[in-house]
Formats: sequence, C-alpha cells, structure tokens
Amino acid sequence: MLKKRTTGQDVADLANVSRTTVSLVLNDVKGANIPLSTREKVRDAAKKLNYIPNATAQALATQRAQAIGLVMTRSPHHIASDNFLPQILGGLLGVVREHKFRLLIETVEEERQERAYLELAQAKHIDGMILLTPRIDDKGFQKLEEVGVPAVLMGKLPDSNLYSVDVDNCSAARQAIEQLIKMGHSKIACIANAPASYSASPERVLGYQNALAEAGIPFNKKLLRYADFSPQSGFDSMQSLLSSGEEFSAVFVASDNVAMGAKAALREAGLSIPDDISMIGFDDIPWAAYADPPLTTVRLPAQEMASEACLLLLELMKGNTPEKRNLVLDTELIVRKSCRKQ
Repeated sequence: MLKKRTTGQDVADLANVSRTTVSLVLNDVKGANIPLSTREKVRDAAKKLNYIPNATAQALATQRAQAIGLVMTRSPHHIASDNFLPQILGGLLGVVREHKFRLLIETVEEERQERAYLELAQAKHIDGMILLTPRIDDKGFQKLEEVGVPAVLMGKLPDSNLYSVDVDNCSAARQAIEQLIKMGHSKIACIANAPASYSASPERVLGYQNALAEAGIPFNKKLLRYADFSPQSGFDSMQSLLSSGEEFSAVFVASDNVAMGAKAALREAGLSIPDDISMIGFDDIPWAAYADPPLTTVRLPAQEMASEACLLLLELMKGNTPEKRNLVLDTELIVRKSCRKQ
C-alpha cells in the first residue's frame, strides 16, 4: 500500500498556521510579513514531516518556475548522435542542482525559430534559457533581446547584445592548422563541423584559411567540405574529398563527432591514419583519447563553458547586469598520435 504523500496542509496543521502561511514561508516569498518565530515553527514542522514542496505550487507562489531551459536549435536526429552534448549537460546539472533549479531541454526547429523562444518564456515553463549552437540567421534571438527575457548564448552571434560564453574558434582552428604545417603538410583539407549558418562553423573555417595564408599556402576551395554535426556527415564529406581527385596529406575535421565518420570513410577506402592521412579534430570528446590511433584535437572546455553560462544566467535572472557581456574561455591543442611528419 502506497504511503500518503505529506501535504502543505499537514505542515500547516502541525505548526498551527494557515496553509497560505506555509506556502509563503517555505517558498521564501519576498515581502511576506511573517514573524521569525512563526517561520521557525513552519520550518520545524516541515522538517519533522519530511515535507517536499510541490514544484507546481512553488511556481504559483513565487511566480517562478525554478527551471532553466537548455534550448538547442538542432533537430532531434542531430542531438541523438552528438557525443559533445553529455559534457554540456554535466556542466549545467552541477550548477542547477546546487541552486535548486531544474533543467528542461527544448529543441527549436528552423521553421519555428522566430516565435519559439518567446513562446517558451511566456508559457512560464522556464525562468531563463541557455541557447546552444546558435544560427546566424535566427531571427528569434532579436525578439528575446527586445522583451528582455534572461538568456545566455553558448557561442556568439554578430550584432547580438545577448550575454555569451564561447571560445575563440578562429584562433583554435588556426593553431590546429599551424601544427600540421609545422609537420610539413601543405595540402590540408578541412571538414567544417556544421553548415555555415551555424556561428562556430565559419569561424573555424576562417582559422583554417588564415593559417594557410600566413604560411603562404594557397587556399583550395575544392578541399573544403561542410558537415552537419553527425558522424554520417563526416563519412559523406570524407568520401566526397576522396572522390574529388584533389590530393591532400592531412585533414582538419572541426568536430570530433564528425571525425568519427571521416575516420571510417578513410578506413573503408583502405587508407590509414596517420600513415596515409594525418588528422586533427576539435572538441576533445571522451572517445578521442581512446581512438585508434588516439586523436590529436583541440580541447574545448565544454563543461566549464556550460557552468559559466548557467552562472551568468542565474545572475541575469536575479536582475543583475554582469560587467563582462562576452566571456571567452581558452582552448588547448592536445597532441596525440593521429598526425605524422610529411
């Protein structure tokens, strides 16, 4: 037989106060003129009864949902194959639990972008949102800025005034290409992590192009492909490069997740890493160190980015205006065994 759930009325009866008083005390409603002795009685009664407040009731009492939304502008298909996302979730969950919030995950399809963010905020399901993998052409972000909904970007967008946490994608990619150039490679292909409409993708491609230019190596657009987050898109992109007839001795794949597919395509073609093709990835997801061979990659501090974005959002939700609007974290090139000297 199931044990009856303790209610707020049970706490009220034990403390000999009204149900409203219990709600005001336990939800710490500002402006409630309740004596300290009464507050202590209510808290003691709740502790004695092991009372856990109902989340919906709390939201009604405080006019807050006590929830943060992680909003991803990607399809469920992309999310399902993403090995990067668990690190983001780990960083967010550590902060939201400490501050007694809940984390809700929402996806926004391209055709719904313009209204979707406002609808999420207006429905009161969340008090603020963290926006992952922003698209450059997303008109919904501008509307968030206009109405002042607390929101933080993981990534950055040109001409946006939203607070953001990101890395210097251009500089990180340039460092990866410079490593290949130092090893004697001049014919270097690039597979971008995503379509050019996603903010990080053109930045990483620009870093690739800048490194070539600084070394006096002509950029060959026939050696550039745009993947679509998934290993399958990396597989397809690498097959396209191999069938193009263009020679290359190394490839920069701007996502470890995409690199999984690219590695498989090379293996299917009878080519090995690094003997035939050297490869550098981006992100340093957990499998990268255990790949065969271990993948040289740019380490992106995913968990730290998520934690910092969440802390920044909590400050905005309190009505504060943090001084630093765009936080940029450091990356690091992790050298393993997927590259060799040419």
